[in-house]
Parts: sequence; C-alpha cells; structure tokens
Amino acid sequence: MSRQFKTVSIRQLRALAALAETGSITAAAGKLNLTQPAVTLQLRNLQALADLPLIQRSNDGMRLTDAGREVLALSERIEAAIAACETSLEMIAGKTAGRISIGAVSTAKYFVPFAISGFLKRHPKIDVHLSIGNRQEIGAELRNYELDIAIMGRPPVDLEVDVHLIGDHPHVIIAPTAHRLARKDNIAPRELANETFVTREPGSGTRSLMEQFFGGAGISPPIGMEMSSNETIKQAVIAGLGVAFISAHTVATELDERRLVILDVEGLPVVRQWFVVSRRDKVLLPPARAMLEFIKAEGSHFLPRTHGRMRLTRPSPRGKRG
Repeated sequence: MSRQFKTVSIRQLRALAALAETGSITAAAGKLNLTQPAVTLQLRNLQALADLPLIQRSNDGMRLTDAGREVLALSERIEAAIAACETSLEMIAGKTAGRISIGAVSTAKYFVPFAISGFLKRHPKIDVHLSIGNRQEIGAELRNYELDIAIMGRPPVDLEVDVHLIGDHPHVIIAPTAHRLARKDNIAPRELANETFVTREPGSGTRSLMEQFFGGAGISPPIGMEMSSNETIKQAVIAGLGVAFISAHTVATELDERRLVILDVEGLPVVRQWFVVSRRDKVLLPPARAMLEFIKAEGSHFLPRTHGRMRLTRPSPRGKRG
C-alpha cells in the first residue's frame, strides 16, 4: 500500500462504506446526498491512494475486494472513534464528564483534596488530576499550560492570570511541647535569634515568608535543616531538632494531640491568603470552569481550622497577595 494512503479523507471512506452497503454508485450517492460524479470521484481518489483495486463489478452490482474490505474495516473504526468523540464532547459540554488538571502548592494539600472530593460528589464522572509542588514548580506548570487552575498563596507576577480569593492563610512558629518558650506569652522575636530553625527549601512560599518576617524583626536565626516536606518538618520539630515557621493549616492534628505547640510570638501569625488562579489566555472547558466556580464559591469551607494561641487578625492590604 502506498505511503500516501495517510492522506485519505473521511469523505472517501464514507463513499466506500455507502457503496458496500448499497451495491451501486447511484444508491450510494442517494444515501450520501451527493451526485453520482462526486461519489465516483471520491472512490477513484481513494483507490489511487490505496494503489490497489478496492471495488469489483459483479452480476449483483459492485462489491468490495479483499483490499476494499480492509479499508472498510478502517472506515468503521474511524466512524466509531468519531461517535465516541462526539459523545465525550457532549458530556464535557454538559459538565458531566471530562478531565481537569489542578496544581497546588504543597501546603495546600491539607485542604485541596477535600475540596476536590466535595466537587466530585456533584460531578462524579469528571476526572481530576492533582499536581503538588512548591511555588516555583506550580508556576512553571502554569506557564507551560499544563494546569487549568492552581491553588497558591502568591500568584505569579510574570503571567496574566485571573486571581480569586479563597481565604486567610496564617503562619506561625511551632515548637516541641517541652520547649523553654512553650508557655510564655508575648515572646519578642529577638528571643528566637539563637533558636535553630527547621525550614522549607528555597523556592518555597513558606520559606520566603519566614525570611521576610525575620528580616523585618532584624534577626537571622540559624538554619538547622532544609526539608521539602511539611510532614518531615513537623516530625523533626517533635523530635527536638529545632523549631519551625510553618503554615498553621498543616499542624491542626499535632496540636490536638499535644505533640506540638504554637509559640506566642509578637507579630505572629503572619496572615497571607489562599488564591485560586487561572491563566487569562487559557480556554477553560466547562468541567474546569465548573471546578473554578466551585472553589471560588465554597473553597473557604474546606480550609483547616485554626486554634491554640493564635490571635488571628486581618492582614494589612500589603499582605493580600503575599
């Protein structure tokens, strides 16, 4: 078969299928609502592409050769694929099926899965893919059009994005329950100057916010370990390896279980916000648009609760985009 067969058209295949069904050019033309010369031309071009005879005349009319039946089988598979695609598009348009790609910074993993679960209860046939990474990684995926929406605390400044507020995101300093400052009130930041901090890696939004807080307080505590996981940081603090500046949304369970405490440091919590972000130049299909609207309307309901010694206050306007 000629390598040029790859240029075959759906009209040519449908002309062959109609001929196989009806047995004549005239009847095939009637079935396709075409003229006889038009059907003849389609069949002639298809046969030229195949470089083999696809049709033979018989006493009962026109029949397909073995090669023609192979091409007919191809036509049937293509028609089935087209029908499946049409069904999928109809389902996507009706927001009953489809795929959504969501990115979330690692700290958001403490509430984003619950928001996805709430959405899927309403749209159970939609496939949601969740990507977790630090701020730089999620930003790169947005730039590469890999994500429909992203959940983060600091929207990219180098992209045209639509940004919608979800809710407050407080940050605190945690310590082991036996820490010397665990029960002290109104701790001045300078009292932490010699504390060893277990911290996130460079590129993390939490790391940047910690450095801003220390810089504003005029201190530079020593860094004991850098870790890319909030879970590992919490375990390190519980083990007595240091204290940590961390999202309050990551430690609710450990505080309940009295394995960690929040230090009552002046100037804390530092409150930023959670945002849902989408590229302005990316077309969102109905399922992704439905997820975006869901998070805008109900995302705050899934944020972890805050508790302990936090005195949560509204942030100043400078802090709104973190």
